[in-house]
Amino acid sequence: MADLRTPPLQGWQRANVVAAANCLREQIAKSPGESKLVAAYEGLLDLLDPARVVARRQREQAQAARQAASAIRAERRQTERRRNDRRRIHAGPPGQERRSGGDRRSGRDRRGR
Repeated sequence: MADLRTPPLQGWQRANVVAAANCLREQIAKSPGESKLVAAYEGLLDLLDPARVVARRQREQAQAARQAASAIRAERRQTERRRNDRRRIHAGPPGQERRSGGDRRSGRDRRGR
């Protein structure tokens, strides 16, 4: 994996990034639904604190893993449901009902002895 670290910001660069982040925070407060503003704000905060990038990536990967696991679970449940339905549909020759446990022969009678 490529090294994605950025060199440390100089004093004047850091001051400008902080000012831009504050400006964006004010804009977000005025219109909270703007996802572009939030993304830009988060990007500036990531510039100020590189550890945030690592934490955010870990959260995103964990969320993706949870979603993948739930999708697999849902798919498995769906196929199991289909299999059970198929058994009910193809229970035997048409017109005959399935025998219950009491209708079956048991013990010696079953083998015809």
